Parts: sequence; C-alpha cells; structure tokens
Amino acid sequence: MRSLDATMAIVVGVLFAVGVYLLLQRSLMRTLLGFIVLGHGANLLLLVAGGPPGRTPVVKDASGDVERYADPLPQAMALTAIVITFGVTTFLLALAYRSWRLSGHDEVQDDPEDRRIGDVSERADVEPAPLEPRPAPRPGPRREPRPDEGDAR
Repeated sequence: MRSLDATMAIVVGVLFAVGVYLLLQRSLMRTLLGFIVLGHGANLLLLVAGGPPGRTPVVKDASGDVERYADPLPQAMALTAIVITFGVTTFLLALAYRSWRLSGHDEVQDDPEDRRIGDVSERADVEPAPLEPRPAPRPGPRREPRPDEGDAR
C-alpha cells in the first residue's frame, strides 16, 4: 500500500466518523452538515476505488492492454453520488428552515409517543411480581328460558 492510499483511507475514515457523529446530533443543522461530510467521504472513497490518477479513458484501438485504462464505473458512481447528495442536502436544508420558522430553533424534540413506548419497554424489563391465582369461576344461577325462546324443534 502506498502512502497516498493510506492517507486517503485515513481521510475517508475520519470523514465517515465525523459525518456519522454529526448525523446523530439533535440539531438539524448539525445533521445537515453530517450528511454533507458523509457525502464527501463517500465521493472520496469512490475516487480512491477508481485507481491511480492519470490513466487515459477507454478508447477504441487495436491494443488489448486493459491495465492502462481508467475504470469509468467509480467516476460515474461519484457523479451520481454528488447529484444525490445535492438533492438530499437541499431537502434537509428546507426542513431545517421550516423548523426554524415554526419553532424558532432547529433542535428535534422528543416524540411523546416514542417516550411512552420507551417507558413501557423499560417497565417490561423489570421482572413483574408474581400474580395471585384467580379463583375458579362459580357457576351462576340457572336461567329459565323465556316463552319466546322456545325449542326450535
């Protein structure tokens, strides 16, 4: 492994780590920045996977030496990732702006239903007290059939 590959691997790892850390924050702007940093890390990963720079693109000639041509797939995937990252970034930016306009801050609040479900699951983790056995049901008084309920014979 060359030093450039090791450096790029470390940079990609740091970008992914910072991106995931920011994505897990409660602030929508930090989430947006985390998504952007994660997108940059993915683009760098795709470019590193494309091989060393400076190779010529695939051209039609008589030579069958495939090793001297650049692989176009990582480049196409990087362009696609850039477009997708741009689209999702604008969507998240619109959500953050709307949240800011409605509530005056961009922090995501706890959902009361999620909190209730969490409380129920925490209570379920505690071992319940043993239940007392129920008494057997007593037979009730026998009811006489009414005259309109007669036999269906």
